[in-house]
Amino acid sequence: MRKRVVVTGFGCVSPLGNNFEDSWKALISGTSGAATIIQFDPTENKTQFACEVKNFDPAATLGARESRRMDRFCQFAVASADEALRHSGLQVSEENRDRIGVLVGTGIGGIGTILEQYDVLKNKGADRVSPFLVPMMIADNAPGAIAIKYGVRGPNLAVSTACATGSNAIGEAASVIRRGDADVMIAGAAESSVNSLAIAGLNSMTALSTRNNDPSRASRPFDATRDGFVMGEGGAILILESLEHANARGATIYCEISGYGTTDDAYHISAPAENGSGAALCMSLALLDAGLASSQIDYINAHGTSTALNDKSETAAIKTVFGDHAYKVAISSTKSMTGHLMGASGSLEAAFCCQIFQDGILPPTINYQNPDPNCDLDYIPNVARKANPLHIMSNSFGFGGHNATIILSKYAG
Repeated sequence: MRKRVVVTGFGCVSPLGNNFEDSWKALISGTSGAATIIQFDPTENKTQFACEVKNFDPAATLGARESRRMDRFCQFAVASADEALRHSGLQVSEENRDRIGVLVGTGIGGIGTILEQYDVLKNKGADRVSPFLVPMMIADNAPGAIAIKYGVRGPNLAVSTACATGSNAIGEAASVIRRGDADVMIAGAAESSVNSLAIAGLNSMTALSTRNNDPSRASRPFDATRDGFVMGEGGAILILESLEHANARGATIYCEISGYGTTDDAYHISAPAENGSGAALCMSLALLDAGLASSQIDYINAHGTSTALNDKSETAAIKTVFGDHAYKVAISSTKSMTGHLMGASGSLEAAFCCQIFQDGILPPTINYQNPDPNCDLDYIPNVARKANPLHIMSNSFGFGGHNATIILSKYAG
C-alpha cells in the first residue's frame, strides 16, 4: 500500500508579493503584477514590461554574505523554503534530518549570473571572473543551498523541464515519499530570467505580448485578442510529508497530493500539439493515479499562458479528457495576474491551489473580455468565485513538449 502524501506548509516570492499572504490577497482581488521592467533598461526590446518581483531584500532572509553568493533564482528558492518551513512548523533535528529531502527545480537557472560574469570576462579579463560563477549558475544550486541552510541530508536533486518544472518537482517529490525514501520533501521551483537576452529570444519567437502601453492588461489567457505571454519571476515551495509523519507530529494538513501524471508531446521543441494529445494523456494519467473520474474534478488551474497555441490546445485537451464535464468544471489561469514564472509557475500555482481549500475562493482569469470560439469553457472571468472544491487539477506544459499534471484533494482524514 503506497504512502499518502500531504501538504503541511507553503511559501513564495512572487510578482504579487514577497510572501504567500500578500500574494494570495492580490491574486483573489484580481491584481496584475505586470509593469515596465526596472531590472534593466528595456527600451531596445520589443517587449518592455514583465511581472517582476518587487522590493525583494534577500539579505533580510539569507544574510548579506550568503545572498551575494546566490543567483536571484536561488535567493527566491531559499526565501520561499524559509517561509514554507515556518508555515509547516517542522523542526529539523539530528533525529529527522536524514529523512528530509529537497527537490527544487528551475527552467533556466542562473542566467543572470552568467550574463553578469560574461561582461566581467569581456571587460576586465579572465582573472576577474567570480569563483562563485559555476555554483551560482547551475540548476542544482537551489536545492543544495536549501539543504545546507537547514542541514537536511535526505534525497536532494533538481529537475528541469522548462515550464513544467514546478509541477514535475512536486509530483516527483511526492513519489520519493510514496516509495519510502523520505518522510518529508521540500519541493518546488524558482526562476529569475527577466533580462534583455531572454526577452529578446522570446520576442524572436513571437512568444511574448508586446502591449507596452498597457502591461496590466497584457496577460489575457483564453481571450480572443491575446498576443503572447508576460514574463514573470519568483519561487514557491511546498512542504510535503507522509500522512503518518504529519500526524505523528501533529501538523496542520492543508491538502493531499492525490495524483500525478507526466508525459511528452513528442511533437515540436516549442509548440504544443494542436489537439492537445500529450496534455490530455498527462491529465488522464494523473486522474488514474488519483483514482478519480474526470467528473470529480471541481476546479482546474490551467497552464493558460495567453499564447494563441497553448490556450487553444489546452482547451482541446480538457474537452478530450472531461467530455461534457469540461463545460461544467471551473477553470482559471492565475498567469493573468502573476505572468508566466517559467519553471516556477507550477509550484506557485500549486501553492495557490492549497489555499483554495482553506478559503473557499477560486481565483479569476483577469482581462477576459473577448470570447474565443476555440476557447469556450468556464474560465472564471475577471472576478473570484466562492466554491468548496474537493479535488483540484493543476496543469503545467513546457518547451520540449513536457507535460505535468498534479491533483490536490481536500484532506478528509
